[in-house]
Amino acid sequence: MRAVEIVLHDVELPLRHAFETSSHRKSSLRHLLVEMIDADGTVGWGEIASPAGPFYAPETTTTAWQTATEHLIPAVLGAQWEHPDEIAGLYGKVRGNFFAKAGVEMAAWAMWSAAESIPLARALGGERESVVAGVSLGIEPSIEALLAEVTRHVDSGYPRVKLKIAPGWDVAPVRAVREAFPDLDVHVDANGAYPGSREPGGEQAFEVLSSLDPFGLTMIEQPFAPKNFLDHALLTAEIETPVCLDESVETLDDLRTALALKAGNVLNIKVSRMGGLSAARDAHAMALEAGWPVWCGGMHEFGVGRAANVAISSLPGFTLPSDVSASEKYYAEDIIDPPVTAEQGIVQVPTVAGLGHSVRTEVIAAHETRQQRFRA
Repeated sequence: MRAVEIVLHDVELPLRHAFETSSHRKSSLRHLLVEMIDADGTVGWGEIASPAGPFYAPETTTTAWQTATEHLIPAVLGAQWEHPDEIAGLYGKVRGNFFAKAGVEMAAWAMWSAAESIPLARALGGERESVVAGVSLGIEPSIEALLAEVTRHVDSGYPRVKLKIAPGWDVAPVRAVREAFPDLDVHVDANGAYPGSREPGGEQAFEVLSSLDPFGLTMIEQPFAPKNFLDHALLTAEIETPVCLDESVETLDDLRTALALKAGNVLNIKVSRMGGLSAARDAHAMALEAGWPVWCGGMHEFGVGRAANVAISSLPGFTLPSDVSASEKYYAEDIIDPPVTAEQGIVQVPTVAGLGHSVRTEVIAAHETRQQRFRA
């Protein structure tokens, strides 16, 4: 295959409900969309779902635009390749910048699978016809507001709820949710907000995290800083609640380190964080062999990235509910048709070739702030 034209779109969509994590609050999202066109006219779409600010990772929408336009797209444009696994090698000298890489590679996977008349999920090795979705809820102004959000999504049929926590917003909201929903699948995510054992407040942080054990959580996700594998290992050995890694694992080498140190026992696989679908597929295989259950985390993707997440979630090792909830949870109007939908928390895996959804270019145009076109 050979991409003869690539268009980068900068698009902003309003969120239905403001979302707050341990670092910031947001009411809209800007993501970059990669439109890749083969010589025969086949089109593939990818999504660069990097955050606007450098809180989840060092990468931002601004840096992703620069990296994509100056390095990644020029390396891919006009190059001959047979399979999407080859795409990463075209820009192999570029370090990091995983979100930007993921969007470009996702477009190549979508274009290739469409050209081969294969659904993206099957092209990746997916086996499931449907996947179980969970929802991720941000930090709310009050426990009452949090309980209202949990109730709304439980009533919609979602079987798992993830709560964002941070120092000062942890034990009380978790206790309240557990008391109100004693049988609900609940897990918490700190996005690395707690100090490590050698930092001021580290001893208290371990006590707080340990005190969550009685609530029967499915997991505690990323309590410490991304590369603090040692404290994740200490906590894993100390508590009964499973410890999940997210930001810690950007590469397969990171995963090898985590497995060797026993720095957790669950893996959140994010396509964006790992630089693309090929790396996410390979991380799934490595975790499956090691006996770590995995699930697909989300970055509030628009429909393009959400469809890719559904596809990767169809692989056999994704045994926990993934962040592939319906488009309508986040956006009043999504950029794909049909939108991703969930029936009692179940999302169907598309059987149509390629991404499995058509892209609504008129919606993109209505919310686009800039674009750049490249031709071979």
